[in-house]
Amino acid sequence: MSIPSPAEGVLWLGPVPLRGYAFAIILGIVVAVWVSMRRWKARGGNPDDIMDIALWAVPFGLIGGRIYHVMTDWQLYFGDGANPVEALYIWRGGLGVWGAIALGAVGAIIGAKTKGIKIIPLLDTIAPTCLLAMGIGRWGNWFNQELYGRPTDLPWGLEIDPSRYPEGPGQFPAGTTFHPTFLYEFCWDILAFFVIVYLQKKLRLGGGRVVALYVMAYCLGRGMIETLRIDNVQLADVLGLRWSEWMSIILFLLAAAWWVFATLTGRGNLEEEVYSDPAKAPAHDSEDSDDVTVDADDNGTDDEESSTKA
Repeated sequence: MSIPSPAEGVLWLGPVPLRGYAFAIILGIVVAVWVSMRRWKARGGNPDDIMDIALWAVPFGLIGGRIYHVMTDWQLYFGDGANPVEALYIWRGGLGVWGAIALGAVGAIIGAKTKGIKIIPLLDTIAPTCLLAMGIGRWGNWFNQELYGRPTDLPWGLEIDPSRYPEGPGQFPAGTTFHPTFLYEFCWDILAFFVIVYLQKKLRLGGGRVVALYVMAYCLGRGMIETLRIDNVQLADVLGLRWSEWMSIILFLLAAAWWVFATLTGRGNLEEEVYSDPAKAPAHDSEDSDDVTVDADDNGTDDEESSTKA
């Protein structure tokens, strides 16, 4: 028993080809935006704000992800015999998560500024949903037969076409299966999303502590999963670790430091007002989405802070 890989990385909608990698990325973005809208509404914001901000954050994130990938895998595009124009072929795969997060956040901040939205409440709202986008997007690696792990005889081992081996056919015996690291990361990201949403609701987290949890959770999972990978990737190892592993360690420590700072200084509590000008807050009726739960504050009164169960 094993997990087969697609014979080709293309989904056909009748005569129209849709690359599996692009489909996974788009689906992840759509889910993340939808959940963010519901979470933002529960915070007292206008859900349409999220759509407007996504128009900034998504293109910035895609560009940032591609730039990071090309910088860390530059030999694929600028090495001997490589074609630099292929650096633009994003549909073939290749988005660096850290670049996508960094520039995506810049885009979100620009969008928030144009609408008079407070940055920290916004980032605390959308950060967990990025895990949904990243986890779903990882299925694009399955379509492309890339980013797999070491050989394994586990029942869920992944079949890979020998032509996709790092050093080509003949590197491994026939019938070899590999750790499906894309699947591990998908499961980790979805689990982390629900845990963070639960902790945000339970502990009434704010002040950037939700963002810190998101970074720490992703880095922890990514760091562990990276140790399984065997594909040729990125810059030369540094002290025995890949560049992506070092990034996970560094960002985890920075996020942990912010968590401690926000907690000790009292800045990590839930912020009720999400607009710089309270007059811009939408008027809400009693209607709330079916999958949004409402917290109760310490005095037993209902509070508008809620989290999605979706």
